[in-house]
Amino acid sequence: MKRKLRMGMVGGGSDAFIGAIHRLAALMDNQIELVCGCFSVNPEISKSSGQLYYLPDNRVYKTYQEMFEKEALLNVGERMDFVSVVTPNFVHFEPAMMALDKGFHVVIDKPITFSLDEALRLKEKIIETGLTLALTHTYSGYPAVKHARQIISEGELGKIRKVYVEYPQGWLSAKVEDQGNVQASWRTDPKRSGKAGCMGDIGTHAHHLAEYVTGLKVTELCAELKTYVPDRLLDDDGAALLRFENGATGVLMATQVAAGEENAIKIRVYGEKGGLEWFQHEPNTLILKSSDQPVRILRVGTSMNSAIASHNTRTPGGHPEGYLEAFANIYRNFAATVMAKMDGREPSAEMLDFPGIEDGIRGMQFIDTVVKAGYNDSVKWIKFGE
Repeated sequence: MKRKLRMGMVGGGSDAFIGAIHRLAALMDNQIELVCGCFSVNPEISKSSGQLYYLPDNRVYKTYQEMFEKEALLNVGERMDFVSVVTPNFVHFEPAMMALDKGFHVVIDKPITFSLDEALRLKEKIIETGLTLALTHTYSGYPAVKHARQIISEGELGKIRKVYVEYPQGWLSAKVEDQGNVQASWRTDPKRSGKAGCMGDIGTHAHHLAEYVTGLKVTELCAELKTYVPDRLLDDDGAALLRFENGATGVLMATQVAAGEENAIKIRVYGEKGGLEWFQHEPNTLILKSSDQPVRILRVGTSMNSAIASHNTRTPGGHPEGYLEAFANIYRNFAATVMAKMDGREPSAEMLDFPGIEDGIRGMQFIDTVVKAGYNDSVKWIKFGE
């Protein structure tokens, strides 16, 4: 292709939480340009946001339905190629389905939909249309995480035995949803967030990271979910014991009431021959441990030189590859895949390395299973997805 990929947005207005991150990530590699959007349910905010983003008035829409209808009527050289859906959970499915129906590729925030049934219907639509969907499970975008996955897939740790993954936050330690905090308001509302609170919001990130790094699927889990803040409607804390398909076991912890914590996601994996550890607060570092060798500290850009890590590294060694870059790797790989398909080329393995519909379905199955297990004291283990 001799042009950039053209992006539209649903959500992501000037008053939004994650919209700016999506725009920065999408535009970072100069392969994508923002051409249109419905940036808010409030038409005035959508209009003012479009002006801030230097879009012409006729490409800023009052509703996403209007946007898809009108964009589909534009000539191929002008209309958007894909849409980024950056709205609360309950407004994921319908925009994504309509976009696919109109012939547009989709990037969507996690969890992919409000329910598992919606995710399965979305998969059917993707199969029907042959279009591409990316899911922004950001933490899989870090070069060090990708290198960890490569090490495990090559057998350097031997057969995996233990997986520990944790995601502590502290921002919901008080009932801030009653104090004007918009993000807390919808995330703690089952009508907008879904059946899970903390586990739907960040537990799904921990689950995806565990499966992505190890390459193993969770087959069973038992769990306990808690709501510590009085009168909160959804869980704000939880833990699960995991069983993986190869016989490995693990522990997953996610909480939003660990007062003082920010986004301290961390994973440790141990096999027959060694282990590894990655912590987002030190994103360029991967620690490798062995029974018969000194501890090795690998660094992005220097001692971490696998093809997949190099493909997803932008800065010279010694300079941090952070959250924005990890987010951007999802957009860049998605864009490269879409461009290759539009040119009639086969996408490379590096291009295809981004979360998609299957990851979204696994996330919704995790939510269903952990909620079922977490509130049932009489059941110890529940098969994943049941």
